[in-house]
Amino acid sequence: MEQPTLGGQGLVVSALGLGCMGMSQSYGPGDDQESVATIHRALDLGMTFLDTADVYGPFTNERLVGKAIAGRRDELVLATKFGNQRRADGSWIRVNGEPGYVRQACDASLERLGVDHLDLYYQHRVDRSVPVEETWGAMAELVQAGKVRYLGISEAAPATVRRAHAVHPVSAGQYEWSLFTRDLEDELLATVRELGIGLVAYSPLGRGFLSGRITSPDDFGENDFRRNHPRFTGENFARNLELVERVRELAERKGVTPSQLAIAWVLAQGDDVVPIPGTKRRSYLEENLGTLDVELTAEDLAAIEQVTPRGSAAGERYTPENMANVNA
Repeated sequence: MEQPTLGGQGLVVSALGLGCMGMSQSYGPGDDQESVATIHRALDLGMTFLDTADVYGPFTNERLVGKAIAGRRDELVLATKFGNQRRADGSWIRVNGEPGYVRQACDASLERLGVDHLDLYYQHRVDRSVPVEETWGAMAELVQAGKVRYLGISEAAPATVRRAHAVHPVSAGQYEWSLFTRDLEDELLATVRELGIGLVAYSPLGRGFLSGRITSPDDFGENDFRRNHPRFTGENFARNLELVERVRELAERKGVTPSQLAIAWVLAQGDDVVPIPGTKRRSYLEENLGTLDVELTAEDLAAIEQVTPRGSAAGERYTPENMANVNA
């Protein structure tokens, strides 16, 4: 597998990463045994870039990942995040970027993951009440202390990224990017490329919609957050299903699955882009890895653009409460 470098500080990752959130929350009940097997399979196949966060679960996903990587630490690039502060029962506290909390959150993540350092540590969301320079000053101290190797930021506004980068180099920016979500193309993409920051694309399958496996809101279990997601409810669902059908038709003509076409499109956006599709099943992991054998021609890309132009997805990408914490 190709090993691109994210940013200008030397962070080398696999061309595809594994998003681990869904193993512990948001997409229905988990299966820890299958999740651990999926992480092991990913490592065996050369997918070395694992993504988690303290808020996933909360806290349980880091413990799960820690269990899976025990004895294999030197085989992987481990990324986690802080900033979305929740209690153990899942109740919300706040977006927290206070320096003291940064240090506390890092130590807690290290303990849950069972490691002595993190390869990539993201500010998950920007705390509007704390100057980003203060947050990043504390993050830089973590690098100096050897607890963290590289720093990243997620869903931050372009001006905020510049301010953070001035304190300590940002190696990676993690943003939602898919055929359904292209907001970052307005200004953010040019900013990170100007600064030499790698782009980690989460939800490249539009939270599973672009896989083609979702045909009805009834497909979601009781604890699946998509039941209340703007793009998966009401008229938006029907309109987005039409877009997915167009993607499915293109994929069929190409001889690939809809998931592979959608991830291949993200990969085609540049050598500085690393998608991290999430899954908790080995079968879907192997399907996603098959994307690396898909080559999209200029004609393919033009056809994809024609059926899913920018802004074609119906509905916001988060609920209003969560949208308030992006582009900060």
